[in-house]
Amino acid sequence: MPSSRILVIKLGALGDFVQALGPMAAIRRHHRDAHVTLLTTRPFHDFAQVSGLFDEVWDFGRPGDAEVAGWLMLRRRLRGAGLARVYDLQTSDRSSFYFRLFWPGPRPEWSGIARGCSHPHANPRRDLMHTVDRQAEQLAMAGITDVPAADLSWIKTGIGHFRLPARFALLAPGGARHRPGKRWPAAHYGELARALAGRGITPVLLGAADEAAIMAAIKGACPGAVDLAGQTNLFDLAALARLAQFAVGNDTGPMHLIAGAGCRSVVLYSEDSDPALCGQRGPTVTILRRQPLAALFAAEVLDALP
Repeated sequence: MPSSRILVIKLGALGDFVQALGPMAAIRRHHRDAHVTLLTTRPFHDFAQVSGLFDEVWDFGRPGDAEVAGWLMLRRRLRGAGLARVYDLQTSDRSSFYFRLFWPGPRPEWSGIARGCSHPHANPRRDLMHTVDRQAEQLAMAGITDVPAADLSWIKTGIGHFRLPARFALLAPGGARHRPGKRWPAAHYGELARALAGRGITPVLLGAADEAAIMAAIKGACPGAVDLAGQTNLFDLAALARLAQFAVGNDTGPMHLIAGAGCRSVVLYSEDSDPALCGQRGPTVTILRRQPLAALFAAEVLDALP
């Protein structure tokens, strides 16, 4: 395609954003002479900018329902950007509505599921596909057939400031508060951490700052664990993943980033989410699934570790 202005829409969340990195790279390669902009949200601005996949990053992609000024600004920026094509990798009701913001026209070419768009992902079973495969098929229907796996080699952050020992493993015991069924119990993580420490491997706990109670319970069982909750950004997670012996975690966004960075990963699933649709992808990923997740014991997780 000749030089033009291209927009990619990917608002979040973290796991979805990581799984879109391969499609984003394919779009960048296909439109190598174009000006490619990403429409996203603030948590991903710096990450996307450093990736080198985009010439510009807009981080105002999710105005609140009552934010009239935000919606007007978004419409003005979309209509004024001179876009030749939009790749909607979010494919939600919200992002599909953005297609309507171009009314009364003209409208750019559009790859997604918005009604009336020029390049629809016309597979009625698309919601039964894994996210990575679904996006690859969407791009194929828009003329992009070579979609690579996510590549995080551009992240150059060091981890020296964490002062970790040579042998450590990552544990990601948190997850969304509104979906507690996706969390393996902290007591089980504590037992796992204690077993790892007994093997000379320091458990490193990753999560959000508001997950302090979970981390405290694990450290209570294994005082030698290192708690980095609330202290890491996306670049840190990838850098830690490269040097860790392995990682164990719930079905959370950080585990997508860790697995995508090449770390040998064991991811724990309940029936609250389906790895066939959203499972982590990476060079070495093992999925363990049990319902309820509390019925999965630490000894079974240890057996799955390299």
